[in-house]
Amino acid sequence: MTHLISLIEEKATQAIANRFSTEMVDPMLLQAEITESTQPQFGHYQCNSALKIAKIVKGNPRQIAKQIVDVIDLYDPAGHKMIEKIEIAGAGFINIFLSPDFLAKRIESMLSDERLGVPLAKREKIIVEFSSPNIAKELHVGHLRSTIIGDALARLFEFLGYEVLRLNHIGDFGTQFGMLIAYIQKYELNTFQDAIDLSTLMSWYKKAKHHFDQDPEFKKLSQLEVVKLQQGNKSSFQIWERICEVSKAAFREIYRLLNVRLIERGESFYSPYLAQIVADLEQKGLVAISNGAKCIFLDGFIGRDNAPLPMIVQKSDGGYNYETTDMAALYHRVQKEKATRIIIITDAGQSLHFAMIFKAAEKADYFDPKQLQLDHVPFGVVLGPDGKKFKTRSGETEKLIDLLMGAIQRAKQILETRLPFLSEEELEKSAKILGIDAVKYADLCCHRIKDYVFSYDRMLRFEGNTAAFLLYAYVRIQGIKRKIGKEVVKGPIVLSHPSEVAMAFHLCLFPETLQRMSQDLLPNRLCDYLYALAEKFHAFFRDCRVEGSSEENSRLLLSEATAQVLKKGLSILGLRTLERM
Repeated sequence: MTHLISLIEEKATQAIANRFSTEMVDPMLLQAEITESTQPQFGHYQCNSALKIAKIVKGNPRQIAKQIVDVIDLYDPAGHKMIEKIEIAGAGFINIFLSPDFLAKRIESMLSDERLGVPLAKREKIIVEFSSPNIAKELHVGHLRSTIIGDALARLFEFLGYEVLRLNHIGDFGTQFGMLIAYIQKYELNTFQDAIDLSTLMSWYKKAKHHFDQDPEFKKLSQLEVVKLQQGNKSSFQIWERICEVSKAAFREIYRLLNVRLIERGESFYSPYLAQIVADLEQKGLVAISNGAKCIFLDGFIGRDNAPLPMIVQKSDGGYNYETTDMAALYHRVQKEKATRIIIITDAGQSLHFAMIFKAAEKADYFDPKQLQLDHVPFGVVLGPDGKKFKTRSGETEKLIDLLMGAIQRAKQILETRLPFLSEEELEKSAKILGIDAVKYADLCCHRIKDYVFSYDRMLRFEGNTAAFLLYAYVRIQGIKRKIGKEVVKGPIVLSHPSEVAMAFHLCLFPETLQRMSQDLLPNRLCDYLYALAEKFHAFFRDCRVEGSSEENSRLLLSEATAQVLKKGLSILGLRTLERM
């Protein structure tokens, strides 16, 4: 189904071309500029092209607007009247009002399509890298945003029809493993043979870090262990492998709770490529030696002292680092995975790192910018009530599992009050959905670049832009359907009340909302859309009686379309729906 705005653009562009030749006007101005109207009294869409054309041809913008309006085709390709009326306002703004019958037929088409009018994209491969925790460390609140944003983007592209590879680029190589392996070998080798959990590993890591910072001999031993591990030393590898198994098991527990699917591919996966990458970069003349390390210096990247900023690809001791691994990962994803788009979701603090990686990979001819789209998707941090990074009362970084369980517990208390008749099993299930949905939505509805304050009270409110408000709109529709009790509803949709027309128009914007989200990678765009849809449904419910009205079937169908779009939109965001609240 062609997007509404595209249909209007096509009609307006054709009208402009019919009145103004390329000899008179820059061809770029012949392309109509169409925007969604900000107020209902200005119609559904607005065209401002007349004002720009008037400046070029030295004419009156209202007269220019009238010339355009006089020749606009009001009918869609199927012959249905698409535009109900057109008004010229102010200095020459063209306000376009869509036909209620046309909108009704669009909704009927959406209901007959399991994809709700969203066209399938070409079956191209997109890699979405997200979450990316470090081995031997518990997932904490800092991993929340990457995991939730990444899952939403992966779900979006899966629904659009792309082949999506969901990669969890786990930090399982580097100096911290040298420290931990050295500590285990020296102090905890016997204990390590027993059953251990992630908390034990974290405790050992803290002790290893203390020794690393205080003991030069231990520091040297740790650095040697990194090199030994990268070279495949058997005893080092066996300890490392056990550390990874314990860590990943703990990660998967949280991913199950969040209903997030990921394919684990640690930094170690790319270790066979590291030497090859460095050799290739040297052969291409991109590597320079600086203080014994092999570096790439890129134009435009300057350090704090205004000196060229080095991108180290091999340390002076022969070890590799994140830059080497990420170069190898990018090479593999382009050359082996054949991706056409790569999306990497990390905190904004890594923006410089990825800007350098992308630039270096382009200079090394690892990808063609015309064939591959690279996106680093940065995000802000989660703040506590004090406006600082979210931490526990003791000052430790908040564990993600504790945060999620806290939300579920609070959701359970709310539902116990609202739905006292629920069985314990139903209560537990519903609380889990509401609690997790609330956490996810509170994150996704914020512009990802911005920091946001984590608040259970705010995210679990039943009013405002919250998951609970959206879920309640969906639940209310299910209640209407149960009350009326019609399993099959037939008949055309007829839009007569302004609240019906407003909701129908907004429903028709669902496909283009997803398209825009796929371009700017902003989940809050879909959140804003769904919130507005829920508001319009509540206005419709207030203004338009469904049960027993002469328009019962039509309004049931309109309500069902709203429920389906809400459910699909929430699903793309990684949220699940409830039948009762």
